[in-house]
Amino acid sequence: MKPDLLEILRCPICKSELKLDIVRTEGEDVVEGLLTCTGCHTTYPITDGIPDLLPPDERD
Repeated sequence: MKPDLLEILRCPICKSELKLDIVRTEGEDVVEGLLTCTGCHTTYPITDGIPDLLPPDERD
């Protein structure tokens, strides 16, 4: 995931901005990390460079 995506990504639950916590990068891409909503505090994992923006109760 490119960090620049934070400018357009929003929480699918409450539409607030997301905060990025980086665990691992490759070049400029975030490969592992966590997106946290600044409004409702829901977290969304980033795995293999792909953010999982499904609400927690809809994830596997």
